[in-house]
Amino acid sequence: MILHLVRHGPTHARGMVGWTDLPADLSDTAALARLAAHLPDVPVVSSDLSRAMATADAIQGSRPRLPHDADLREIHFGDWEMQRFDQIDPVLSRRFWEGQGDIAPPGGESWNTMSARVSSVIDRLAGHTNEAIVVAHFGAILSQLQRALGLTAQQVFAHKIDNLSVTEVHLHENNAPLINHNP
Repeated sequence: MILHLVRHGPTHARGMVGWTDLPADLSDTAALARLAAHLPDVPVVSSDLSRAMATADAIQGSRPRLPHDADLREIHFGDWEMQRFDQIDPVLSRRFWEGQGDIAPPGGESWNTMSARVSSVIDRLAGHTNEAIVVAHFGAILSQLQRALGLTAQQVFAHKIDNLSVTEVHLHENNAPLINHNP
């Protein structure tokens, strides 16, 4: 399975944005055109949050579109949603970001829970196609990079994933030839 993982357009939010449905700023039409031109002619699927759906709409062109999938959402930050790092419990935050993925924010989900949720979508998708464009979120993209490269949660957080970037993952080859590529 080859995944072309595209991070949605920027939201300009200053807090932790997980399931909050903020719109994407898609005013950089030149970047969107470069992104669309870079991507292959394969099916497009996105998270059901508007920032991912609108980005997918902007790059779809003549590519087939698969239904939006809520399981491609960003990690659910629970009580930390839309909070800045200086507004949350520093001890729990450190355990969440520097741990092995089992700690969840209050009322939210752990990294490992989110990773399993996203992987289940990718596994279902692999039953129908061997290549797809997935428009999703920072965490969802990192979860598939972690899966492909066999990294720990802490190791994968070292990777930068810009808005409107492409990370190409070859799951069955345990390879990621492009990470955070900005066409």
